[in-house]
Amino acid sequence: MQDAYYLLHEGALALGRMEQQGMHVDVEYCQREVARLTDRIQRLEVSLLKTNFVLRWQHYFGPKFNLHSDFQLSKMLYDVKKMKPAKLTLSGRGSVDEEALTMLGMPELSDLITVGKLKKLKKTYLEAFLREQVDGIIHTSLNLNLVSTFRSSSSSPNLQNVPKRDEEAMQICRRAIIPRPGHQLMEADCSSIEVRVGACMHKDPTMLKYINDPKSDMHGDMAKQIYMIADFDRKLPAHKYLRDSAKGGFVFPQFYGDYYGNCAVNMACDWGKLPRSGKWKTGQGVPVSDAVNLADHLQDKGIYSLNDFTEHIKKIEDDFWGRRFRVYQQWKDRTYRQYQKRGYLDMLTGFRVSGVLTRNEVINTPVQGSAFHCLLWAIIEIDKIFQQEKLKSHMVMEIHDALLIDTEPAEQEHVSEIIQYISCEELPKAWPWIIVPLEIEIETCPVDASWSEKGK
Repeated sequence: MQDAYYLLHEGALALGRMEQQGMHVDVEYCQREVARLTDRIQRLEVSLLKTNFVLRWQHYFGPKFNLHSDFQLSKMLYDVKKMKPAKLTLSGRGSVDEEALTMLGMPELSDLITVGKLKKLKKTYLEAFLREQVDGIIHTSLNLNLVSTFRSSSSSPNLQNVPKRDEEAMQICRRAIIPRPGHQLMEADCSSIEVRVGACMHKDPTMLKYINDPKSDMHGDMAKQIYMIADFDRKLPAHKYLRDSAKGGFVFPQFYGDYYGNCAVNMACDWGKLPRSGKWKTGQGVPVSDAVNLADHLQDKGIYSLNDFTEHIKKIEDDFWGRRFRVYQQWKDRTYRQYQKRGYLDMLTGFRVSGVLTRNEVINTPVQGSAFHCLLWAIIEIDKIFQQEKLKSHMVMEIHDALLIDTEPAEQEHVSEIIQYISCEELPKAWPWIIVPLEIEIETCPVDASWSEKGK
């Protein structure tokens, strides 16, 4: 408990210095982009108002018509048009979230999704940057007392929620973040830190083997099994894409408590670009090789539709937890039983979480919290060195498992060495429960370039 207190106390001081330093933002770019997005949103909305679906919507609701009302949209889709919901909400009504609307396959819904994304980019990010900046610098608030997992949060504005998965959204938002004049941004990412910390808890031998053997490839093995590719080679662009699909569409969702049905849709339809309904046709889907597309390949394996693929993924899930990561599954079951008996759970870093938690929260909380504490410990030690050596480089933001550093070019190599030394050598010495190697991936932007140009 004393160690836990020290971590939060010293962490708050280090994050306070990070807040004080602030992150520079390109004000002129934000203003231009807000104007561009406003114009694009207006054009899309005008186009939508001319479609038969929206005209019917207007007629049905009359003066109460609201193009951006989820309730009205749900009413039109599932009560008026009698469409079968692709997903249900907790209350049992048809869902109108992005995934559900995409699965319905209506062009008008695609435009509605785009409008929603653009409005969020404009309001939640760019306009927030403009509102919160002072002389071109944002001083966000980094909090250690608001998240139940003892993870950090960011507010005014939330810089930890800048889009990462949507490429267009990521580029638009990260383009606004810039270094001080003559400096360059450096991002240090704690590679798969939650997977590694989780392995320190459940000690599954298969997981430990994957982590300790640099030649092994968990995501490649899963792609090979899921897509039934005997000669899988991640160096091939098509196979690398399928590996990313297995990683983002199956492995990580499974680790965080998702189930085979959602995973099947993610991999076949979102990643694989195959239709959600009907029998798949020749030539559909992403490439599996230079001459074969996914639909043709899966049909050769006896899988002709999403229903068939879902049954296939159910078997993969059973094997995943019943054979491949059996010890991990046993740890999850044991951890949940202990929580049910005690009403609380303890982290390896000295923190205790109590209260009403779902099964997924019980499994994920100690992993998520402890993984962030690894980063926080590193931040404290890196901050000490930066102060002692009076470096011109400064940490300006942390995003749960990554650090953003505003770097003096002449100090770039030294800063990189400090981060690697503290995170990969000193941290495991401080916490002996870390029984796997830790890795840091560092990428830099060109001098005076925005965050969107990372690695270029």
